[in-house]
Amino acid sequence: MGLLEHLLVTAQGTVLDVLPIVAILFGFQFLVLRRRPPNLRRIVGGFVYVLIGLTLFLVGLEEALFPIGETMAGQLTAPEFIGRDPGGGDGGRVVSGWLDYFWVYMFAAAIGFTTTMAEPALIAVSLKAEQISGGSIKSFGLRLAVAAGVSVGVALGSYRIISGTPLPLYIVLGYLVVMFQTLHASKVIVPLAYDTGGVTTSTVTVPVVAALGLGLASAIPGRSPLIDGFGLIAFASLFPIMSVLGYAQLTEWLQARRQKEGDNSHGS
Repeated sequence: MGLLEHLLVTAQGTVLDVLPIVAILFGFQFLVLRRRPPNLRRIVGGFVYVLIGLTLFLVGLEEALFPIGETMAGQLTAPEFIGRDPGGGDGGRVVSGWLDYFWVYMFAAAIGFTTTMAEPALIAVSLKAEQISGGSIKSFGLRLAVAAGVSVGVALGSYRIISGTPLPLYIVLGYLVVMFQTLHASKVIVPLAYDTGGVTTSTVTVPVVAALGLGLASAIPGRSPLIDGFGLIAFASLFPIMSVLGYAQLTEWLQARRQKEGDNSHGS
């Protein structure tokens, strides 16, 4: 399929996907509110931009982001890269330990961190958090905490795929940690921390991380793309909650320590 034909087919699918949203919005506007939408021409123009943007974005995913993630996973797990003999192993298959995939974990951590830092939804939420908190929550610091959580989560999720350990074990233990942190964290930060787990799984992070998981599951002997390839997004949603709560608790502890040291110095 040529690029132009691909664009047209994707555009047609995008129009069909967006039509229910348009129908609901204009249905409520005309049937419930019974009035003409303000700035109708701008709204129509905005929808046209949305359709164009979604079409180009979806084509970009299929042509670039998904292949990049799968290609990198295949290259980093290739026997010649990890130093294994392609002719060795059990029955001609390559047998490798999880430590042989060190660079996979490094790539997973790096790609999780960088895609999260570039996530538009996270940037928007962090700016709003700084604005509403009056500057007590720093936008860049929040983004760093979230990105660090995604980085650890994606790296651990990659280890889960390589080792073949069950996904529910990690998720259950992770949410137990989140529950413990929630009980000991400030009420102010808890809702924001939970929201950061959602905004990380958006336009930039999801395609690359999903492609990495599927690529790993396809490249590692004995792994199923359907069973093992999915689940990295769950790690990318869970671990930012832990990292933001931990960041807030560490900040509070440091502030309390500085205040205590200041009181001791004044008292002496």
